[in-house]
Amino acid sequence: MDLVASDFTERETLFVEVILPLSLVINYTYRVPYELNDHIAIGKRVVVQFGKHKLYTALIKTITSIPPVHYEAKYIIDVVDELPVVNAEQFKFWDWIAQYYLCNEGDVMNAALPNGMKLASETTLILREDFSGEANLTDKELLIVDVLSRQQKITVDQVAKLLGQKTVYPLINALINKEVVIAAEEVVERYKPLLKSFIALNPFYKDQQHLEELFSLLEKAPKQLDALMAYISLSRNHEYVAKSDIIEHSGCGQGAIKALTDKNIFELKQKPVSRLNGFDDEFEINFKLSSAQNIALTTIEEQFQTKDVVLLHGVTASGKTQVYIKLIEQAIAQGGQALFLLPEIALTTQIVERIRIYFGNNIGVYHSKFNNNERVEIWNKVLNGSYQVILGARSAVFLPFNDLKLIVVDEEHETSYKQYDPAPRYQARDAAVYLGYLHQAKVILGSATPSVESYYNAKSGKYGLVELTERFGGVLLPEQKVVSIAEETKRKKMHSYFTSVLIEDIAEALQNKEQVILFQNRRGYATILMCNTCGYAPKCVNCDVSLTYHKSSGQLHCHYCGYHQHSVNICPACGSVHIEQKGFGTERVEEELSLLFPDIKIQRLDLDSTRTKNGMQKIIADFQDKKSQVLIGTQMIAKGLDFDNVSLIGVINADTLLNYPDFRAFERSYQLLAQVAGRAGRRDKQGKVCIQAYNDNHRIIRQVMANDYHEMYEEELAERKNYHYPPFSRLIFLNVKHKDANVLNVAAQSLANQLRVQLGKRILGPEQPLVSRIRNYYIKQIIVKAERGASIQQIKQLIKDTVTQFNTHKEFKSVLVQIDVDPY
Repeated sequence: MDLVASDFTERETLFVEVILPLSLVINYTYRVPYELNDHIAIGKRVVVQFGKHKLYTALIKTITSIPPVHYEAKYIIDVVDELPVVNAEQFKFWDWIAQYYLCNEGDVMNAALPNGMKLASETTLILREDFSGEANLTDKELLIVDVLSRQQKITVDQVAKLLGQKTVYPLINALINKEVVIAAEEVVERYKPLLKSFIALNPFYKDQQHLEELFSLLEKAPKQLDALMAYISLSRNHEYVAKSDIIEHSGCGQGAIKALTDKNIFELKQKPVSRLNGFDDEFEINFKLSSAQNIALTTIEEQFQTKDVVLLHGVTASGKTQVYIKLIEQAIAQGGQALFLLPEIALTTQIVERIRIYFGNNIGVYHSKFNNNERVEIWNKVLNGSYQVILGARSAVFLPFNDLKLIVVDEEHETSYKQYDPAPRYQARDAAVYLGYLHQAKVILGSATPSVESYYNAKSGKYGLVELTERFGGVLLPEQKVVSIAEETKRKKMHSYFTSVLIEDIAEALQNKEQVILFQNRRGYATILMCNTCGYAPKCVNCDVSLTYHKSSGQLHCHYCGYHQHSVNICPACGSVHIEQKGFGTERVEEELSLLFPDIKIQRLDLDSTRTKNGMQKIIADFQDKKSQVLIGTQMIAKGLDFDNVSLIGVINADTLLNYPDFRAFERSYQLLAQVAGRAGRRDKQGKVCIQAYNDNHRIIRQVMANDYHEMYEEELAERKNYHYPPFSRLIFLNVKHKDANVLNVAAQSLANQLRVQLGKRILGPEQPLVSRIRNYYIKQIIVKAERGASIQQIKQLIKDTVTQFNTHKEFKSVLVQIDVDPY
């Protein structure tokens, strides 16, 4: 049983087991100096020395009077916190993560705590830009601030030398809490919502007499009068009207708006707006659910009586968010907290702003776009109950909730919920289900295209299931068609990568002043360069992949490690000048389309175009404001982006998705194509989707066209049952890595043989993965396929013990073994 400091006498010798922010198999135990007996508590951070010179902030997990058996415990140096920063439920959650995903508690601590709470001796501190100098600081704190005002940064070690004392962590923690300094490992500019200019009329002119006088005054300024008339016409429903709408409606230009603003006739205000459906910018707080939404809400409430987890399967634009809001409202009414998980929070600002408008200051947003200081602030506010609603990406499951009543996992099928590197390699959706169990909270999983596992759990009765089959407001699903690239090529109707059908649809949309989104799931210009004489293709020096040609940089890039080199015009193998470009990415699509439609503005949304600080925001804002007519993108465009003026979605080549060598390829293809297709259409006009493919009769394309998720699910399930894949088995990957291929081959075979002794035919491999060398590490993969009825905990323990034993062999000590549980 865990004890607290108050259970001991003042002079009794105490020991604390701590979690260090390091990947240690066993937690370390330290001795507590008598004078700190009254200050320690489970969940508080303490300063400890680990190794010869390094100091770390560690977390107290247990307190005991029993010393460690195998070593003499060192003393803790200081206690950082006045109150615990991690609660009991979190430690239970961390234990589960470590056991389920076969990692160490230090790995979990690293993932869970913001960097600002993991101060180490080499941590760099910088002065906050917005620090006004008005904080109530002690003499020592003032000395640190004085140094930071003269030099850009200072390390914790340097602070200790400056003050001539070893225990500076509580002091630094105080400066962080007072919003004076930032721990600078991860200083990222806060993600800003998309701001748009809105116009309101000065209240003085709302009086009819004053308005008539204004009309007379503006007779000599016809453009200004046109702008005023446009505002009056557009402001019947809302006081604030978008500046761009007034300009478009009146044709007056920016000058007229500025003149009216300078004369105090117009009032200009910047407001956050949607990056999604434009018609929903003005989110109503007192909205009413449709009959279908009401039925869904009632059914969810009924299912929650007997089930802890319910899957909401609702088609795109069916209004799932409004159902979530009603459920969150109920959780808050019970005095509890609610967690709303989103896969890509930076792309889903509309949901953030909607819920912020609805719940006001009770809402906190938590994701990697916030800097360290902000994440620490949010952590503390969740801990003390200041926030009732948290919106976050996957890492938000680690926040210190104390009364969690509801968890919403939106777009639960998204691969972004899976953490791949570093450990813990957790799946946030599954972790959220366990978190709900810990807190006795209800969990709602929502998606238009649920994962096969979640739908299987719902169909088999483990989860509840609610279907929402109609779009909100009577919006029609888009009209979809598939075009055969092979047939169009045979008839010589192809224009570069575009079929005649897609060209006509693009031309029609542009003629109607509507916008187009084109999807190509490859970035760059040419997927591969190849010598037409000898077949040579440039490869990465660090990875076992061909380099991709990027025309914008004129270089060849590796998409795995970032290596790049100059492009080749002469084959280094045979000297031939016949170098051909094979395959194509978004860059090439953009260039070819600009040749076909030279008068339109085209933009790309992919990893290359969004590398700059505000790259993504600018591209999305320009498209939202109709400054560009066509948006070409990779799968980024499928993650929650909808625009009111988009009438056409074009898929350039669906075959690249379907032909991927993976058992989930068809499921992922269906999800991606269905989500992309869901971006088309407006309230008053049905959208169009044009899918280009060589294999135009493929069953997945046919199912996307028919919007038939159930058929896709049944066929996938039958296939997985035949070949013993999830949900009928559990997968664990062991990725074995080494810089020497020969050492790796021996090591991987040895590990596989040791595992076979324990687990028999459940072990497959070792085999080379699709990419067999990344960043100079050769990779072999061992797959553990455990049948559903087997004791998975026992299998995991056998794997852990075998890997530990394997690492004790002298010749294999330099071999890395990464364990990935539920790898997809």
